[in-house]
Amino acid sequence: MPSSETLQFHEPARFPRGFTCASRNVGLKPSAKDLALFVSDVDATAAAVFTRNHFPGAPVMLGRETIRAGRLRAIVVNSKVSNVATGTAGIDAARRMAAAAASEIGTTVDRVLVSSTGVIGVQLPVELIERGVRGMSGELQPDPLVGAYGIMTTDTHPKALSASVGTGAGAATITWVAKGSGMIEPNMATMLAYVFTDATFDAPTLDRLLREAVHDSFNMLSVDSDTSTSDTCAILANGHAGAVDEREFARVLKAGCIRMTEILARDGEGAKHLIRAVVERASSDADARRVAKSLVNSPLVKTMVAGADPNVGRLLMAIGKCFDCAIQSDETDAWINGYAVVRGGRRLEFEDAVVRDTLRQDVVELRVSLGAGESGATAYGCDLTQGYIDENAAYYSS
Repeated sequence: MPSSETLQFHEPARFPRGFTCASRNVGLKPSAKDLALFVSDVDATAAAVFTRNHFPGAPVMLGRETIRAGRLRAIVVNSKVSNVATGTAGIDAARRMAAAAASEIGTTVDRVLVSSTGVIGVQLPVELIERGVRGMSGELQPDPLVGAYGIMTTDTHPKALSASVGTGAGAATITWVAKGSGMIEPNMATMLAYVFTDATFDAPTLDRLLREAVHDSFNMLSVDSDTSTSDTCAILANGHAGAVDEREFARVLKAGCIRMTEILARDGEGAKHLIRAVVERASSDADARRVAKSLVNSPLVKTMVAGADPNVGRLLMAIGKCFDCAIQSDETDAWINGYAVVRGGRRLEFEDAVVRDTLRQDVVELRVSLGAGESGATAYGCDLTQGYIDENAAYYSS
């Protein structure tokens, strides 16, 4: 299958046939875009997965109802206020938000998925959204970055990708639009990620393909080990390109989700490095995933990377604290960007200066072999810097 590194992504990103978007400032933020609208020109087959946090936002609760029909025409998203911990008033606001978007594009409320991201525990000023969405249908355009701007919170840049499935006139397009910089370690998705395609699939197949792609991508992403209350990952397929090879579609879908996962990790709050933790020869898939997540979640491993400090004891600590995993210390090897630093559970002699230099690279790959089986997994994260503390110490007030 094409990996995220070998798949040819479009430059610039573009939407599949029949999809457009718009974004505006409606007054939730002082000046930046704070409302985005993504629209298909026909009803699209749809599937979605949501956060497992016990305090889901009102849009997540509503979204779980909406997606049961397996059909969507649009997604409307606001940033700045997440509409979480807002009670029945929050549910009412989410419904009003969906109704306003539905009225604007000429569809029914049950065909609109709502998402909100931002500060928790603040009532959503839905009147601003109801007024602000009017006229957005006249601004719809085929550049996915336009919509990506409207969903940003602490992101430093908008995030959109697209790639082809197949070749020639019958090729389909998959487009990914996402946001997320902190509070990212979901059990199913990232904070907000939307996938659009003009391929044809029924809803059960689309749901299965989405979950399979998410399992090895967004489910393996962690910026800070915290699970957002608003996590949503949705896919819409409007069928304009017709049927495509399912296996090829699944391969491109997963590769694009992995690339977006790395982009999200690299843009973690205050991040300077992408950390890719690759675990091999684990006794089971569960063990491999657990150890990989332990590596990217460890504050000591994160600060080791941030400070370019080749303290390999921190790698062994993060592996060894996975008490329920089959770990054999005398079979464990480790590498940093290809440089062997541990063999048989013992620190190897290596040139500190060389490993320090490789830790300063934009991407730091921590590879571990457990010598216990044939399973493997990769997790994606970032280093921990003063910037993360600064961003989150004042998030509510900013």
